[in-house]
Amino acid sequence: MVGSTRHTDTDDFTPSEIAAFRAETPGCRSVVHLNNAGAALVAKPVLDKHVAHLQREADIGAYEAARAAAGEVRAVYRAFAELLGCSPQEVALAPNATWAWSQAFLAMPLQSGDRILTAQSEYVSNYLAYLKRAKEVGATIDVIPNDEYGQIDTNALLRAIDERVKLISLPHVPTNGGLINPVAEVGRIARAHGIPFLLDACQSVGHLCVNVDEVGCDILATTSRKFLRGPRGMGCLYVRKRWIERLEPPVFDPQGAQWVSSDQYLLRPDACRYETWEYSVAAALALGEAVRRANAIGLPRIERRLVGLAATLRGNLNAIENVTVHDLGAHKGAIVTFDVNGLPAEAAMAALIARGFNVNITKPAFTMLDMSRRNLPDLVRASVHYYNTDEEIDAFCAEVATLARAPQHE
Repeated sequence: MVGSTRHTDTDDFTPSEIAAFRAETPGCRSVVHLNNAGAALVAKPVLDKHVAHLQREADIGAYEAARAAAGEVRAVYRAFAELLGCSPQEVALAPNATWAWSQAFLAMPLQSGDRILTAQSEYVSNYLAYLKRAKEVGATIDVIPNDEYGQIDTNALLRAIDERVKLISLPHVPTNGGLINPVAEVGRIARAHGIPFLLDACQSVGHLCVNVDEVGCDILATTSRKFLRGPRGMGCLYVRKRWIERLEPPVFDPQGAQWVSSDQYLLRPDACRYETWEYSVAAALALGEAVRRANAIGLPRIERRLVGLAATLRGNLNAIENVTVHDLGAHKGAIVTFDVNGLPAEAAMAALIARGFNVNITKPAFTMLDMSRRNLPDLVRASVHYYNTDEEIDAFCAEVATLARAPQHE
């Protein structure tokens, strides 16, 4: 592609490794998958693990298969603990990230006058929960302004702290652009003031190095299907040990508590108090396989490659006439959002998908505070993973350039 740039100085994946990753990823044979922030392509070993347990359920029964897989399920907690730098006792599995996040958020004992601090880049699901809780208990939601890079202003956050602040909650990587929020600084502020810090890490775990002690979060929720390359229908919740027994889940069943007498129950002492008994064992085992693979590759290497590929994509899109990239942040990650002037995002997405390029769109209703403030329309969202190649990015940008030259721009 004319004007193509490469950002490979920090890419330590060898061509043979990338070829191997692509060979074990069936989807790479049929599409150029740039919708990894939506759901990444699973590797064949992850798929095999998922299907094998479903087959076992069909062969011997679901309860019996679960008992047979109990040791493998316990290993999933250990793999996640290695990924996040925590104890397996601080990890809970969930049917999805929304459930995981909501279990933690609703456990917070908010009262009238309490303040929730969040960011302008907050996601719709989380903000809806704030609104509902504020309406129910009389809490208030205070949105911290952005700094000059478009990320949460940590100086403004510090100034906003008072005795009524009972929760700091924000996304690590928002859904609608390259932004990576400075969460380690947020964590330092939260710790210094004894305020719990809830982190939505759906777009960062498997994408960036996320060590809960370095980040300083007390609670973290993430998903299986995005950058971890696991199956749909699974999520994970981390709760720091000192917060486990201080918070009571809003919903629990015999997985999380014991019914010890007619008028008493006893919650589990670990993070599994946030779990429910019914979940997909097959999906959990497949997620465990995906997490082990990420650990084996190494998140520092994965982060460098994703950031480098996205920088290449962002730079090349910026060079195309009639294309505008709308990413923010002093440090940018694997998500790139853009528009082709005069072409609705839905139409651009449909055209790209028809040509074999998987992308998605992000709407103002998903991150209303940010996109409304910037007066943005629906945007095309392209997100890379380590199995993507420079050649795929070149082909994609060439197709975008063709769309940008279409008659509606003349």
